[in-house]
Amino acid sequence: MKEPFSIRLATEADIPALEILIPLSVRELQAPYYSAVQMEAALGPVFGVDRQLIRDGTYFVAEHDGEIVGCGGWSRRNSVFGGDSHRTGQDSALDPAVDPARIRAFFVHPAWARRGIGRALLQACESALLQAGFHKAVLVATLAGVPLYAAFGYAETEHYDITLSPGLTLPAVRMSKSFPARSPETWRAARRAD
Repeated sequence: MKEPFSIRLATEADIPALEILIPLSVRELQAPYYSAVQMEAALGPVFGVDRQLIRDGTYFVAEHDGEIVGCGGWSRRNSVFGGDSHRTGQDSALDPAVDPARIRAFFVHPAWARRGIGRALLQACESALLQAGFHKAVLVATLAGVPLYAAFGYAETEHYDITLSPGLTLPAVRMSKSFPARSPETWRAARRAD
């Protein structure tokens, strides 16, 4: 029997728990794909808390008995990955009529891996970005994350390396998904179902 968890929007009060969860998730769940040196260098600039997502109301947490066991979100801003502590400059807003939303910053507690948390978070993100008027989503997946996104219909568009420092990179995969246009009747039915 699966233990229950709930999905809710993150608040700034969750940041200390997220700052513990993210490195724990990275160091264990990414270990089959990346070296310890790559993971440590990526913590912060690539894997980190983005407070803007929380302020925008586009970041979710999965909770079990008051403990955060997963997190992930979407964005209506230009950045595709990374914690805000290493970002410089303005993170400009996207136009849903022409720009794709960003799927961002998914992390699951290792003890809760493969229990449906990533799937539930991604469903929450897709529902919210569609309600915000976006028709396409893009993301930068870690090698560990590709199977989840592929199962949701995200197509690989590019394999590339994120530069961490001179001579050190993190292989990643750009992915995208287009959503079918909805009629006003479909939107009303979807909102009633949510």
